[in-house]
Amino acid sequence: MLNYYTYLHKESTTWVTFVHGAGGSSSIWYKQVREFKKHFNILLLDLRGHGDSKPSLKDAFNDKYTFDSITHDIVEVIDHLKIEKSHFIGISLGTILIRNLAEKYPHRVESMVMGGAIMQLDIRSQILIKLGTLFKSIIPYLWLYKFFAFIIMPNKNHRESRSLFVREAKKLYQKEFTRWFKLTSEINPLLRLFRAVDTKIPTLYVMGGEDYLFLPAVKKIVQNHTACSLLTIEYCGHVVNVEQPQIFNRMVISYVADTTR
Repeated sequence: MLNYYTYLHKESTTWVTFVHGAGGSSSIWYKQVREFKKHFNILLLDLRGHGDSKPSLKDAFNDKYTFDSITHDIVEVIDHLKIEKSHFIGISLGTILIRNLAEKYPHRVESMVMGGAIMQLDIRSQILIKLGTLFKSIIPYLWLYKFFAFIIMPNKNHRESRSLFVREAKKLYQKEFTRWFKLTSEINPLLRLFRAVDTKIPTLYVMGGEDYLFLPAVKKIVQNHTACSLLTIEYCGHVVNVEQPQIFNRMVISYVADTTR
């Protein structure tokens, strides 16, 4: 089972589950925990091979990760904790896992908060992935990760986010990075499904105004899907919860409280 941490509220029965992105860990939510635990029960996860979720013996012989198998890891934890329903907050690739969970287990999802959401890969993103596929077995993964981090978060005010993700990525192994990178082969069909299917689950997209790779697609989704809204934080890049934590915390706590049924 994945490594996880819980913070229990004395009165609230509402759960909020935080899902980090590839190369990160539950520690990227350090600017959220103090405020959120004042209002809700909190579940933090380390995804497979990240943080303290070390690869299992089964994973050691399995080079193939899928979005469904990693999504099931999350469900396994909430089942273990007997959480019937949760609000889910994700960042970057974590938003894909949350959206996939909503597709497979909609009755478990109270609402979705999608920070730095990846809902479509533009031509620049696809070129990046092809370059990564070409060089992943030749170049040390940390070089690739630093390059991707700089392309996604290029500005001076994105430096803290870049540094945080590179620092967390150092804890991965080359083989683990390769397994996760292979997920890109199934990402386009999945994102097409997400754009086409309206879950009708309350969803808040929280995007940086400088998240130039992913913001345009999210704007289109919000126009076409019901129960969706978009909060754009100006002068902010991809990792909104790290760059603008005060705005993120205030707006998301309010949203979760309003959508709790």
